[in-house]
Amino acid sequence: MQLNFQRLTALIRKETIQILRDRRFILLFLGLTFVQLFVYSYSASRTVYHLPMAVVDQSRDPSSRALIQALVNSQYFDATVYMDSEAQARQAIDLGQVKADLIIPPHFAADIDKGSANFLMILDGSDQFAVASGYNAASLVAQNFGLQLTAESLARSGGLPAESSGASLPIVASAQVLYNPDLNDRWFVLPGIIGMILQTLAIEQAAIFLVRDREWGTLEQILATPIRQLELILSKMIPLLGLCLLALGMSVGLGVFWFGVPFQGSLWLYFWLSVLFIASCLALGLLISTRAMTQFEAETSALIFMLFGLLLTGLFYPRIGMPLIPQLIGDLVPLTYFLRISRGIYLKGIGLNFLWNDALVLVLYILVVVFIVSKRFRMRLD
Repeated sequence: MQLNFQRLTALIRKETIQILRDRRFILLFLGLTFVQLFVYSYSASRTVYHLPMAVVDQSRDPSSRALIQALVNSQYFDATVYMDSEAQARQAIDLGQVKADLIIPPHFAADIDKGSANFLMILDGSDQFAVASGYNAASLVAQNFGLQLTAESLARSGGLPAESSGASLPIVASAQVLYNPDLNDRWFVLPGIIGMILQTLAIEQAAIFLVRDREWGTLEQILATPIRQLELILSKMIPLLGLCLLALGMSVGLGVFWFGVPFQGSLWLYFWLSVLFIASCLALGLLISTRAMTQFEAETSALIFMLFGLLLTGLFYPRIGMPLIPQLIGDLVPLTYFLRISRGIYLKGIGLNFLWNDALVLVLYILVVVFIVSKRFRMRLD
């Protein structure tokens, strides 16, 4: 088969002109490229700095204060709150106020002089990024701090340098991981993956419903009936809500019985908060549907939110290390709030008293987006 280059050139010219005339396609194509470059550049880092840390200093001597300062100077930890007991510090992790607890026992300075000092670092096991960065950083800081103390002690006594003395370090760091002591990757990932699946299904399907009906020619037939705007929206959303809840039940069941990830919290609370999350995603998809002119535009917009969900919500990359603008973009995605809900109930077993703020954000999200949709939907039907 021989190519006719004259016909081929004519077809290429025709396709090029057609693409150049479709300005919305060009904007979506180039915009998606820009968004991916921007998002990947600012989010694709798994190293977490400035972890919020609760400090329980039961010794309160110069040595304990020096250890706290060494951890802060490492840039991996920020001493955000000081507490009196380990129980209060653990509750701060439950609330999500901190990602790590530093527990310094009494008589810390005296134990250093004896060469048997230790401190405990408690890490939030529901956040794999906090565990990895916090554990490695605590061990490194303890080693460097111990070498510094050994060198100072030997210098005062006129002994050999620390590297050649063979002496053991006077301080040891112990780590305790809450909620996932074996550091099982599936325990970290699965509660977030459930949210990602639900968001993708809800936004993608809701985003195409109005465009699809118009392209198929069924929208005019529906509008010819005495149906009201709210009835039309609910008739589209309720079946999708049921399908998403079915996907939720399948995901949780497989997670517990097949993948062996224990469910620690209340299934009833998880169900109702999942309903809020799915409703917010359906509302967002409906908003996309009122703006899109074609099914391609609707699917592309849904793809952008899927990209945001993967990168800017804390699912695979930590939000703590992101600049302000990517964090603000992530705040517009419902998955950001449901991740804390899902991991909190699934792994921590905490209740609504710890999660009410994220639930309230989802409720407000639904109200605001539905209000915008109602305005745009009326304009679109007209």
